[in-house]
Amino acid sequence: MLKNKTQKIWIAIGAAAVAGSASILIHQSSVAGASGANVAAKVGAAPTSVLTLTDRQLAAVKVRPVSSRDFAARLDAVGYVDYDEDRTVPAFAPWAGRIRQVFVKAGDDVRQGAALYSIDSPDLVQAESTLIASAGVLQLTSKALDRERQMHEIDAAAQKDVEQAQSDHQSAEAAYQAARDAVRIFGKTDAEIAKIVAARRTDGELRITSPISGRITARSAAPGLFVQPGNAPAPVTVADLSTMWLVANVTEYDLPRLRIGQELTATMAAYPGRTFTARVTNIASALDPATHRVAVRAEVRDPNHELLPQMLATFAVKTAASARSIAVPLNGVVRESDGTMVVFITQDGRQFERRPVRVGVEQDGWWQILSGLDAGERVAADGALFLSNALSLAAH
Repeated sequence: MLKNKTQKIWIAIGAAAVAGSASILIHQSSVAGASGANVAAKVGAAPTSVLTLTDRQLAAVKVRPVSSRDFAARLDAVGYVDYDEDRTVPAFAPWAGRIRQVFVKAGDDVRQGAALYSIDSPDLVQAESTLIASAGVLQLTSKALDRERQMHEIDAAAQKDVEQAQSDHQSAEAAYQAARDAVRIFGKTDAEIAKIVAARRTDGELRITSPISGRITARSAAPGLFVQPGNAPAPVTVADLSTMWLVANVTEYDLPRLRIGQELTATMAAYPGRTFTARVTNIASALDPATHRVAVRAEVRDPNHELLPQMLATFAVKTAASARSIAVPLNGVVRESDGTMVVFITQDGRQFERRPVRVGVEQDGWWQILSGLDAGERVAADGALFLSNALSLAAH
């Protein structure tokens, strides 16, 4: 009797507890309904995985069927434009001297062989002086040889005197040719050498010419500046801008996907909507110890000189054939605080269910979906972040 009475008391207490819990749940549901984001119960789903939106909230969400698209197997990287150092030449003076004149300024386009600047070269003056002196000696020995030959014909000179005159003349001729060659090293032509010999006057001006056709990219030359061979910076630097370098730093994990000769496309912020085609020409043989990244260089043709050094560029290197996959617009996928990637699917366009997915690459405004969605399902293509925030508020 007492046992039955005790059981009835516990049953009454349990019923009261269930009634109280139901009252609390009903109250929470009414609060969520007042906020316009109802938490709907669904078989097999957590209470906070489904949202029902009001007409006003639906304006922030766009729905579209899930479709497939081709995703290129490519490596994306960010880098910059630089001069092609293989086509950039510093125009150093081959000899020491003081700059007399400068004929170009930065930004000028020049042809190969055009004069860039001139220097007063003491070495050239010395070589020309030696040339003039040797020309004088050659002239004297030539006259002496003619005279000895004439004297020998009338038996007024011995044979040994003729032979000595011939030896002196040959030595003078060799010295003269050596002096001519020494002046020719400075870039003087035969006509200019003949003019120096005829005038018997030295001219120490040495003109430094452009080694290639291109544009003056740097100029430190100024009249009066003393220059020496190889002493940086070069007085003038000339670059062929028809080809530029694209340089990017990629992680060591991406290195196995790269190889010399791969084609890539690059986009520049300065030229929206345009792409530049390039080809990988160099992969650094060592990583940067500070960043653990490797420098990758590509060459791009730029015949119109549109690209400037240090322009930011985005690279896309094609590493394999394209693959067709389920795709969702970027605004249709949300990365949650724990790193989970989720989308929101709907059947009636009003009630949205949260669903985790596994993503692949982000490409051209789309996420590649590897699992979690099927083609034809309807998904929030825009406004997923709004749905995620509304769901979070409803849960709290």
